[in-house]
Amino acid sequence: MSQISVNHLTFYYDGSYDNIFEDVSFQIDTDWKLGFVARNGRGKTTFLHLLMNRYEYRGTIASAMEFDYFPYPVSGGADDTLSVIGEMDPGYEFWKICRELSLLHVDEDVLYRPFDTLSNGERTKVMLAVLFAGENRFLLIDEPTNHLDMEAREMVADYLKRKKGFLLVSHDRSFLDGCIDHILTINKTNIEVQQGNFSSWWENKRRQDEYERAENERLKKDIRKLEAASKQARQWADYVESTKIGRKSGIHEKNIDTRAYIGEKSRRMQMRRKNLERRQNRALEEKSSLLKNIETVEDLKLFPLRHHKDVLLRMENVEIGYRTYGGRKILHGFGMEIRNGDRVVLQGRNGCGKSSILKAVLAAAGGMPEENGMTVEGRIETAAGIKISYVPQDTSHLRGSLEEYASLYGIEETLFKALLRKLDFSRTQFDKKMEEYSGGQKKKVLIARSLCEQAHLYLWDEPLNFIDIFSRMQVEALLLEYRPTLLMVEHDRKFVEMVGTEIISLGEQ
Repeated sequence: MSQISVNHLTFYYDGSYDNIFEDVSFQIDTDWKLGFVARNGRGKTTFLHLLMNRYEYRGTIASAMEFDYFPYPVSGGADDTLSVIGEMDPGYEFWKICRELSLLHVDEDVLYRPFDTLSNGERTKVMLAVLFAGENRFLLIDEPTNHLDMEAREMVADYLKRKKGFLLVSHDRSFLDGCIDHILTINKTNIEVQQGNFSSWWENKRRQDEYERAENERLKKDIRKLEAASKQARQWADYVESTKIGRKSGIHEKNIDTRAYIGEKSRRMQMRRKNLERRQNRALEEKSSLLKNIETVEDLKLFPLRHHKDVLLRMENVEIGYRTYGGRKILHGFGMEIRNGDRVVLQGRNGCGKSSILKAVLAAAGGMPEENGMTVEGRIETAAGIKISYVPQDTSHLRGSLEEYASLYGIEETLFKALLRKLDFSRTQFDKKMEEYSGGQKKKVLIARSLCEQAHLYLWDEPLNFIDIFSRMQVEALLLEYRPTLLMVEHDRKFVEMVGTEIISLGEQ
């Protein structure tokens, strides 16, 4: 076992308004299964790149081990997977790759298929197999759960639980609980390391936040009392002092025996005043050290429309295929019904047609043209005049400024930016182009836009990919309070358990 020692790390991007890290120091052991948690934009991926020595920085990062990073860049996706693995790790050993794939429940035949034809889950597992087939490296794993279905997440969590020596970035609470033994967090003012999983860290944070809030209230009361006592002591001290040397001293000078008594009384009153002021300053200093790392999670608002019809969507015997796959059907005989207030979650393995269902519903309601190459058979009926708000998986279309984006969708810019502020956007982010945002920030743009749209039915396709844990909890609270009618694809088990009124599992087609 060795240590990774970070000392006085300071880093900022060229042209940035402020530092990403400033004089940061901490140590971690290379045998730990370490989860990495922070709000979007706090520098999680940046820190992984610093460990990989991809940016210049001030301070030192000392480690006896080399680092390896997930996901690997892939340039030859049309090549067979084995050739792509050789690009990822030229020194790989075939038998070790096969061993790791077996642990991940992946058949060896994927090695001989073009990498581009693999599902997102298969690609993730192949990269993890390459990562853990190496030796004497500390592994940096950046959000492996994105685009993984729930079954695959549980399988990968079980796989990682049997490993050690990695730093894992993830926002899936159940996933983290299933595979880590320490947690590294970037707070507002510092970085801290704790033993335990996400749930134990969250409970500790909740208790610490409650303690600091209570202490803050107690100190505010103490400071008010000390201010009043100090003011009174100062008035008394000034009065006594004036009887010794001021206008009132003439009264007391007639009796010279009282001069020493008045002097001692004045000295004691001055000491009392100074002691009260010192206590007040200590209380102010103590108060100023509190609440610095409490994450402000403001309530979001949504104003969903309620349709006069109870049934908003009915699907009967729906079949979906793609001409690009030779007309192969990915969905057979599917049916469901959505009523006002339902929050339906579609689940199933990657590629079983979950996203295609949302796109087919949107096309049937006239919200978008049918996706190129997609064929839809069967009956899809939506309520007349229904308004739909759609959040796609993909964020690559986000370009330009927030102002241009708000104008394009006809939403109120002030409300749009206010929602982004509540989702932890800083004002400096408003001046950037959206292509410069992190993956989580781009997803927040899509969610904030949807929240600005009044709709009868919300279609959200994996809205939580890249979204930080605190924002997930905000969205949870929003959906539970306003109860919109929602059809959603999501694989975060905790989130689904909290907000879903019905779960529809799509079997293998």
